[in-house]
Amino acid sequence: MYSYFTSNEITPKGWILDQLRLQRDGLNGNLDKVWPDIRDSKWIGGDREGWERVPYWLDGFVPLAYLLDDEDMKARAKRYIDKILENQQPDGWICPNGKTPIERYDTWAVMLIAKVLVVYYECSNDERIPDAVYRILKNYYELLSSGKIKLFAWAEHRWFEGFVALQWIKDRYGEEAWMVALGKLLFEQGTDYSRLTEKWESPKYGWSQDTHVVNLAMMLKSEAMVSRFFGTEYTDLAESLFSKLRKFNGTAMGMFTGDECLDGISPIAGTELCSVVELMYTFELLYLITADNKWAERLEMLSYNALPAAISDDMWTHQYVQMSNQIACIPLSGKPVFGTNSGEAHVFGLEPHFGCCTSNFGQGWPKLVLSAFMRNDEEIVGSMLIPSRLTTEWKGVPVSIELDTQYPFKNRLVYTISAKEKTDMSFKIRVPSFAKNLRVNGKRVKNSGFIKADGFEAGDTVIEVTFDTEAKMISAPTRGLYSIKCGSLLFSANIGAEYRKREYTRDGVERKYPYCDYNIRPVSDWNLAFASKQLSVNRNEVDSIPFSSKNPPVTVEAQMCHVDWGYEFGYSTVCSRKPKSKKALDEPFALRLYPYACAKLRMTEMPIASYDEKNKAPIYGAKL
Repeated sequence: MYSYFTSNEITPKGWILDQLRLQRDGLNGNLDKVWPDIRDSKWIGGDREGWERVPYWLDGFVPLAYLLDDEDMKARAKRYIDKILENQQPDGWICPNGKTPIERYDTWAVMLIAKVLVVYYECSNDERIPDAVYRILKNYYELLSSGKIKLFAWAEHRWFEGFVALQWIKDRYGEEAWMVALGKLLFEQGTDYSRLTEKWESPKYGWSQDTHVVNLAMMLKSEAMVSRFFGTEYTDLAESLFSKLRKFNGTAMGMFTGDECLDGISPIAGTELCSVVELMYTFELLYLITADNKWAERLEMLSYNALPAAISDDMWTHQYVQMSNQIACIPLSGKPVFGTNSGEAHVFGLEPHFGCCTSNFGQGWPKLVLSAFMRNDEEIVGSMLIPSRLTTEWKGVPVSIELDTQYPFKNRLVYTISAKEKTDMSFKIRVPSFAKNLRVNGKRVKNSGFIKADGFEAGDTVIEVTFDTEAKMISAPTRGLYSIKCGSLLFSANIGAEYRKREYTRDGVERKYPYCDYNIRPVSDWNLAFASKQLSVNRNEVDSIPFSSKNPPVTVEAQMCHVDWGYEFGYSTVCSRKPKSKKALDEPFALRLYPYACAKLRMTEMPIASYDEKNKAPIYGAKL
C-alpha cells in the first residue's frame, strides 16, 4: 500500500502543465465567475444549488490552484472554504439544508464536503480543517447511530465515499470507537453492489440508482476502502465487478457505457463524463491501496482517451456523454438515442443535460498529477508517467525526482534523481505491460512491470528508459467491429467538423462565448471500414494543446475504404450501431487516424471490409 505526496511536493511539467493551464483558463478555472450554481450557491450564502455542485467544483479547483501555485485561484478557493467553515454549526453539521429537515436531506453531501476539506488541507495545511472534519464526521455518527437519519438515495448508494475522510481522520487522530462504529453504520446501511450484478447484464431503459454509471464508477473501490479501514482481507472484488461491467457494457476506451444508467454494448451509447473522472479517482485509490499495476494502466486509458475526448480543446465546453462512434453533436429532436438522457447530452456546452459534470469534470487532471509519485516506508514509486518533479525528503535527506517525458505520445522517460547527500532511498518506476524492447540507460532489460534502483550518491543520477509500443487492431466490444490501439492511446477515424455557436439563456443561465453551446456537424465522410490490418505510427511534436483536434501529437496510418453504413432508425445525425454491409465500395486508401481524444467527431469501432469484383465503385460519403 502506498500514500500520496502533497501538492506542495509535486510540480507539473511539460505537456501536463500545459493541460492544467488550459483548465485554469477555461471553464473549471472560471466557473465561480460565470455559473450561478457556483457563484451564488447556498454554500456561500446565495440562493442557488446547495448540495453537491460547489463541493464537486472545489474538488478539482483546489488542487489545480495549488499545483499551479496561482495566488488568485488559491484566494478564491479560500473564500469558499472560509464561508463553508463559518457556517458550520456547533454540533458539527455543515451542509446548507435550509428548510429541508435533516432527516430528509440526502447526506451524500456530507461525505462529499468532508472529502473536499481533506483535499483542501493536503494542499493548504489550513489547521482549521482537521477539527472541522472531525466534527462533521462525529456529528454524522451521532445522527446515524441515534436513528435520527439514515442513508437513502445517493448517500445509500455512495456510502463508501465516506471512508475517504474517515480514514484520514483515523490516521490523524488515532482510532476512536465512534469512528469504527460510523464505518460499520455506513457499511450496513449502504448498498451491496455485489448482489446487483444481474441488473448489469441486460440494462433496461429506465432510471435506477442500482445501474447508475457514476455510482458504479465510485463503487469499485468500496472493498479496498473498507478493507484498509477495518484491516480485513482484500479479495480484489473490484476486478470481478469491473470485468462484469465491461463484459455487458464495455467501451473501446476502457470504460463502460452509461448515459445516466448502464446502456449495454453499443458504439452509439453514451458514457457520462462524471463517471470518467470518478472512475479515474477509483483507479488512483485502487492503485494506492493495492499497488497493482493493472489499475494504473487502466487509469492511463481513461486519462488519455475518455477524459480529454469529452472536453473541448480550450476546455471551455464539455459533453455530458461521449459516444465511441460520434458523427455529429447536435441536439436530437424527438426521442433521444440515449437510454436515460436528454437529446442534448452529447452536445459540447456549458451545462448539457445536468450540471453535475459541469462542476465535477475538473478533478480529473489535477488528481492525476497528484498520483504521479507515491510512497511507502520502503520506496518511492513513479506511478504515473507524466512530466513532473517531486521534491521531498527521504529519512531526512532532501531529494528530488524529475521526469522529463512526452509519454504517452513518445516512449522515452528521463528521470533525474537529485540527492543532497548519499541516501539509501529505493526508487521504482512503473513500466506498462505493453512496453516492448525495454531499455534502461541503453541496456536491454526484461519487462517485469517495474524498474528499481536502490541507493543514490549525492548529486544527480539519471535513469533513461525507452521502449516501443506497436499499433494493433483489437476486437471492439461490439461484436464484428474493431478498434486501433497503440500503448495507452485509442485511435479513431477523424471526421471533419463544422462548429456553429449557440448563445442563449435558459432558466436564468446564460450561454455566451466562450461558454456557449456548439452544434458540430460533419463535413467529411464517416461511413468507413478497415481495408487491411496494416498500420504505421507517426509521432509528431506535442502541441501547446496536448490533445489538439487540429495538431494531434501522434497518428496511425491505416488502409480504409467506404461501406454502406447507414443511420440508426429514426435519426439523421446518429450512425447505426453496425453497418448495413461490410462490402467495400471503393479501393483502399490511406487515412491518418487520430487519437480518440483528438477526434471530436469520430468513428472508433469499425468493421474489416470485404471485397468482391462486382462492388468496387467509389461513393462520396454519408454527409449530414
